[in-house]
Amino acid sequence: MTKLRGIAWQHTRGYLPMVATAQRFRELHPDVEIHWEVRSLQAFADQPIADLAQRFDLLMIDHPFCGRAARGDVLLPLDEFIEPAFLDDQKRNQVGGSYDSYWYGSHLWALPVDTATPVSGARVELMKKNGVQKPQSWSDVLEIARSGKVVVPAIAIDSLMNFYMLCIALGEEPFREEGGVVSPEVGSRALEMLRELVCLCDWRCLERNPIATWELMSSSDDALYCPFAYGYSNYAREGYARSPIEFGGLVTTDGGVPLRSVLGGAGLSIALSTEQQEIAVEYAVFAATPTVQRGIYFESGGQPGHRTAWTDAEVNRRSNGFFERTLQTLDEAYVRPRFDGYLRFQDEAGLVVHRYLAQGGASRTVLNALNVLLRKSLKRDGDAKQ
Repeated sequence: MTKLRGIAWQHTRGYLPMVATAQRFRELHPDVEIHWEVRSLQAFADQPIADLAQRFDLLMIDHPFCGRAARGDVLLPLDEFIEPAFLDDQKRNQVGGSYDSYWYGSHLWALPVDTATPVSGARVELMKKNGVQKPQSWSDVLEIARSGKVVVPAIAIDSLMNFYMLCIALGEEPFREEGGVVSPEVGSRALEMLRELVCLCDWRCLERNPIATWELMSSSDDALYCPFAYGYSNYAREGYARSPIEFGGLVTTDGGVPLRSVLGGAGLSIALSTEQQEIAVEYAVFAATPTVQRGIYFESGGQPGHRTAWTDAEVNRRSNGFFERTLQTLDEAYVRPRFDGYLRFQDEAGLVVHRYLAQGGASRTVLNALNVLLRKSLKRDGDAKQ
């Protein structure tokens, strides 16, 4: 019996589709057993990949991990083991930059089996009951927030992603200038906009990630709108939660510029240390195959990475149009840096932004702190390449 171990993250979307695809793979290959384990969403974002790759054969990773992978001692370079025709199909049918985000340092480090970005969510029946229209602009969001019925995930990592999003809306993509995150003018304005919104929400938003946010909205009547949080199609499906959420795109700035959120999702990677390379690659290809993606992967609670699943009529019927309503937002999403050292920056910078949102202070001081952290992370990247 060939045995493989995999590590996913602890949610229906992250875990059950891996179990389902592993079970079906075993039915097709009776001599193969794949056992999936889970870690928290926070651990998914920041747990060292090198440690996991020594314990597991299969890993679900976030694309900023690719910088570490490019050192060549952690993950299998999938482009050397998978047929070019299959990879060409994956690239042609990526959602947003999901496939490209795992290509770094001349190699592909994961297959984009799961795709997500922050999208909006509404309890439509509550909005109608309260006479509230879906917001179209940033000012509209603030107006609804003043009623106390808006939620937004504002833990450290999400606060940083929301900061990036607002910087882009104000005209600057982060990390374009050497040695700096963003200009002081744009960065300060983005921080101030984000803090204004968070201060209009219940303070517990500072403790909620996207999962907790969607759970709150779908299980109670305490909130009727979320302007941006990483989408989970599960909460749009009948029978998953008490009250399904209607997901959609993002509002514009008051100047009419559409918000662009920050690409997330998860890629299926293979540890370089696995003793079962051939069968691990075969399973990864199986999980990423279009028919599986729009079939048992979606049916078991997954949020596919293959575009044909996002445009599939039956998939959209069973998810209240989640995929077709949010596809444009995915296609426009910003891809984070992936250099080795970025993840340390992300961890530390998120805490700086979160502290500002919770306690206030001078936005320029926050920007200065972020720039110091960035320079340190770039130095780490340079040291790692030596």
